[in-house]
Amino acid sequence: MERIGFLSFGHWGPGQGSRTRTAGDALLQAIDLSVAAEELGLDGAFFRVHHFARQQASPFPLLSAIAARTTRIEIGTGVIDMRYENPLYMAEEAAAADLISGGRLQLGISRGSPEPARQGAAAFGYVPGPGETDADMARRHTDLFRKAITGAGVAEADPRYAGGATGLLPVQPQSPGLAERIWWGAGTRKAAVWAAELGMNLMSSTLLTEDTGVPFHELQAEQIQLFRDAWAAAGHEYTPRVSVSRSVLPIVDEEDSRFFAGAALRDGRDQVGIIDGLTARFGKSYAGAPDVLAEQLAADTAVQAADTLLLTIPNQLGVDFNAKLLGTISRHIAPSLGWNPGS
Repeated sequence: MERIGFLSFGHWGPGQGSRTRTAGDALLQAIDLSVAAEELGLDGAFFRVHHFARQQASPFPLLSAIAARTTRIEIGTGVIDMRYENPLYMAEEAAAADLISGGRLQLGISRGSPEPARQGAAAFGYVPGPGETDADMARRHTDLFRKAITGAGVAEADPRYAGGATGLLPVQPQSPGLAERIWWGAGTRKAAVWAAELGMNLMSSTLLTEDTGVPFHELQAEQIQLFRDAWAAAGHEYTPRVSVSRSVLPIVDEEDSRFFAGAALRDGRDQVGIIDGLTARFGKSYAGAPDVLAEQLAADTAVQAADTLLLTIPNQLGVDFNAKLLGTISRHIAPSLGWNPGS
């Protein structure tokens, strides 16, 4: 395990016990927690992106603010729904955030997940073309975005206003190296192979929209191996990265027990359900004493196969609580996975 970071779903609301009651709370606390995570030696601060929900929705202002307050920690998303994105505007935003951070942006993108809005992307002005599915549109947006961040020309120059230049102009700014730090959020083995063939890192989903009857971590480990095999066959010139996400909830005091004892009894095994008409397998939560969690994670074949572990956090419990949770994991669990703080 080379890197460990946190993944926040960015929930906010006035519910009972919430310490993140407004959108402003969620954003400002995300910045403060990222600073605390860097001080703990963690390697990444990642944020889920959802639209039409009380969650983080516009990642680039937040990531830029975190970049300005930190110096080492990676900043990223897990994931941006590409159905909603203007690829060229997103390329400008991503490059600007990456330049502010000094090249620390790790951008997770995907075709999207079930959402509160019916045809939400259409409300943003994006509708699949003739014969296209939503997934096709997301991949088309992804293709143009990835071309744009490599400096490819995307708009014809007008010599009158472009200093006499002709041909195709690239968007600006450009941030060298960003193209190698794009991750695809894959919910199937087939999607992981596709991402490898195109040269994107793998952000293995918190659920897989397929079920072969084996435990979630074994199915995910198979997905990771297929990704690595496809990457090697494609002959890309750089080494890919692979992340998995886990809910790790150490119980070390009465406060932790009050929040997580139920999860230790209820969520300690995989769940199988139906998502968009497909059978999906969800990974279990890890809740309990730190030494027990260390043993369980060491036996998780997908955690062992990945190089990056993203810890999903209960962000509505506030900065202090989550900093304590991350500190417990970094001191008492992560070292058993081979992780060294700030390495």
